[in-house]
Amino acid sequence: MRAVFFDFDGLILDTETPEVETWQEVFREHGAEFPDAYWINALGRGADQITQTPAGLLAELLGQPLDEEAIHRAARARVLGKIDASETRPGIRRLLEELSAAQIPLAVVSSSKHSWVDGYLAKLGLAHHFRFTVCADDVERAKPFPDLYLAAMSKMGVTPDDSLALEDSPNGSHAAVAAGMTVFAIPNPVTSRLDISHAHWLITDLTQVSLAEMQAQFTSVRRA
Repeated sequence: MRAVFFDFDGLILDTETPEVETWQEVFREHGAEFPDAYWINALGRGADQITQTPAGLLAELLGQPLDEEAIHRAARARVLGKIDASETRPGIRRLLEELSAAQIPLAVVSSSKHSWVDGYLAKLGLAHHFRFTVCADDVERAKPFPDLYLAAMSKMGVTPDDSLALEDSPNGSHAAVAAGMTVFAIPNPVTSRLDISHAHWLITDLTQVSLAEMQAQFTSVRRA
């Protein structure tokens, strides 16, 4: 295991649960239900691959025009408030410190843009752990396509056989698998409801898994 690549949204910081919960609240405030199919499809994807906005979907379900811009603005403020009050996911800081101490190079690979990812890494005091970030700004196609991971491995100078991807969502895991990498899934409260069985190892509680166990599992997967 010569390099580890971290997803950001939902893995390092759970930005996904606040997003889904907020839109569920907004839809219910308008007498509708936020369809599971919408957020399941959206989680882990690049924004350019999502053709319909949640407010647009709400207007369609209600069969009436809405001030979609105002709805999105209010929902966004609510989401950001929840995210800004959050800490990194359990076990993430310890894992980053252990990987850094072991001198294993790290990078973030995200379908979000640099302004979002880099800003939060700095705010959380985690940026120093990563050699670089590869984000949606850097490739034509974000996850579930493999482009982000292929670009990240090329920049790091490693091969898929050397590389571990840590993901929380099906779309992200599909991207890493398509890039030929070993993938460990660490789902959050939202993505734990989804099928991530294509990942090579499912970690339900990172605080209970040691770096030595992860390295052993990685070696086992590559030998199989």
